[in-house]
Amino acid sequence: MENKMDDRTLLLKSYIERLSAGEDLASVKHDFVENFSEVEASEIAKAEQALIAEGTPVKEVQRLCDVHSALFHGTTKAEKIANAEKSVAETLRNESFGMGIGSKIKAAPLIRKDGADEQYHALKMIENHPLQIFALENEAIAKALKDLRMAMDTRENLLAVFDTARELSIHYAKKGDLLYPLLKLKYHFVGPSDVMWSVDDEIRDEMKALSNSAHAFASLLEDEQWNDRLDAVVTRAEEMIYKEENILFPLCAKNFSEEEWQDLARDFDDYKPCLIKKSPLWENATPKKLAKDLPGASEEITLPSGHLTPYQLDAMLNTIPMELTFIDENSVNRYFNDGDDMKLFKRPFMALDREVFSCHPPKIEPMVRSIIEDFRRGNRDSVDVWNSRDGQPVLVRYMAVRDKENNYVGTLECVQPMGFAEKHFCSP
Repeated sequence: MENKMDDRTLLLKSYIERLSAGEDLASVKHDFVENFSEVEASEIAKAEQALIAEGTPVKEVQRLCDVHSALFHGTTKAEKIANAEKSVAETLRNESFGMGIGSKIKAAPLIRKDGADEQYHALKMIENHPLQIFALENEAIAKALKDLRMAMDTRENLLAVFDTARELSIHYAKKGDLLYPLLKLKYHFVGPSDVMWSVDDEIRDEMKALSNSAHAFASLLEDEQWNDRLDAVVTRAEEMIYKEENILFPLCAKNFSEEEWQDLARDFDDYKPCLIKKSPLWENATPKKLAKDLPGASEEITLPSGHLTPYQLDAMLNTIPMELTFIDENSVNRYFNDGDDMKLFKRPFMALDREVFSCHPPKIEPMVRSIIEDFRRGNRDSVDVWNSRDGQPVLVRYMAVRDKENNYVGTLECVQPMGFAEKHFCSP
């Protein structure tokens, strides 16, 4: 592995290893500054990737993730460009021109350069491009976290401000569904994807736990341990903004093709905005297909119990008040219904023909593999998972699909909101 790494990657890797061994951050950073005037996002990714390839558990790299960003703060090209942009934007605001990222004036297409950082900053200036929306959401998340910091100091409306900041989970869901799987599977950046995805989940879960406990017991708002945990998770959320802007987004800009950005924009439109207004669909986004426009839409499919056209079948499946996903015998996503209602669990079109395991964060993947393997072996026929979404109970049922000879054909996932049933069973 080391024979394939250049000297800079080996040096970066050595700094991370020294931090892992418990060496003081200040001494490591002193050596870092002496050898690097700047560092590319891809170099940081390669260093972490090398550690994972050598056997360092993803959990260990994840634990060091926040320390890594402290080491690299203020050194990437992306941050220098961002600081220059802020300076220019401030000058423009002072001169009443108002041409920041959120301007309605459409940016002219920019020629891509070799550097990932430059490519990211070019793409995020394109109106309604997914990277522009991600960047705008990060600005809004940063403001929400700043407001939360102020509320933590003043104690005014702390819980309400906290719950607003928790909307960052929408932003994290988009990364998990649209960026991490593509970056990991096609471009083989396993380290950044798995590490950041795991940190996203930990931030979201910790915020949810703190919010739920404070809503149940208001006295916790004055509890020192509760506030220490809140301070820690806010710090992690602030660090995640830095990691996205300086590592994740430049890596995506450098690697994703124009066609992939177009497909991604099509799927992006199905998600709620995170702390910003809904943006129009990017003009270059891949159009969604309609069943009536597909080849053979009027030709009948003959089944043992009847016959219907693909057009009829599509309309019928989309009418069922459940979110349906079919995974074939090889654990590949083959189908999901696509009703007009906003889905509780998003199914991006990009996930079709991709292994279902890639659609789940690292901590969930082993459970999904276990369920499907049990179905394949005939050990179980169904698994029910109850949780809550948007304030209502939700039943997620996984079912083994078998033919008349009991051969395993695949797995069906059904997501059904159950709030409608409460009035029929709850006591008056």
